[in-house]
Amino acid sequence: MTNLGTSIEDILETFEFIEDWEERYGVIIDLGKKLPALDDIYKIEDYRVRGCQSQVWLVPQVTKTDTGKVISFKGDSDAVIVRGLVGLMLVIFNDKSPDEIISTDAKAILKKMDLKEHLSPLRANGLFSMMERIKQIAQSER
Repeated sequence: MTNLGTSIEDILETFEFIEDWEERYGVIIDLGKKLPALDDIYKIEDYRVRGCQSQVWLVPQVTKTDTGKVISFKGDSDAVIVRGLVGLMLVIFNDKSPDEIISTDAKAILKKMDLKEHLSPLRANGLFSMMERIKQIAQSER
């Protein structure tokens, strides 16, 4: 649903070459800038991610294919860096089957990025809340 024109492999590779965290934050912020605006009709409690300090919304779309279901997401936040983190979650999880989403080790990906150590505790909790919400949605679509 939301194609941000990059892959998690591309992001990991970029992070390998950029050591400065200001520049790495720039990459994350750019991901957020690529997110299409989320229509206000989706900015409701049903789609809000609890556990985030900022307002975050994740809207799933389930498509049935010949091989099963595929889930993609739209997302948004009212904070610039968090919007980039939403974009990162979409790059990791979009257009996958429920089983693929559940089996994706996003924490390992984030560890490779050294992200948790460079986020405030509240932002890190919010990021993990997004991850958990995506996995809950996938679980419900199995």
